[in-house]
Amino acid sequence: MKRILIALDYDPTAQRVAESGVALSFVAGDEVTLLHVIENPAFYASSEYDPIMGFVGYMRPELPGALGLDQIKWGMEDYLQKSKEHLQMPEMQTRIEEGVPGEVILSTASDIKADLIVMGTHSRRWLEKIIMGSIAGYVVQHSRIPLLIIPTRQ
Repeated sequence: MKRILIALDYDPTAQRVAESGVALSFVAGDEVTLLHVIENPAFYASSEYDPIMGFVGYMRPELPGALGLDQIKWGMEDYLQKSKEHLQMPEMQTRIEEGVPGEVILSTASDIKADLIVMGTHSRRWLEKIIMGSIAGYVVQHSRIPLLIIPTRQ
């Protein structure tokens, strides 16, 4: 591998995804990029939202109401920096993008000329899959880059 893109979402199980991607990168000279895609800012203000890597609650506002996009980006930058520390890879690149996650993952992989995309997939009920779709499914169907899909069912 030369370049690995690790796509992380807002789910607590993403720690396993990040650690699996990093485990593949221990060849000298490999470049690893952590990517988080902001699709819906409402996720970040939800009481159900707990960022990954054990940083529970740091994104929640003190006062009720939605977070602004700048606050979300600042929080995600902080989160990705802490993730780099946790993964013990200070040279790792980070990116925060906005848009439709599957499309952004593929365009980012193309931009950085990734040799591998690492991402997780959640086990959702069939009705949720029909209504919401699957980001991993979209990437699998449209990628020309090899993928490592980490099942994150709890």
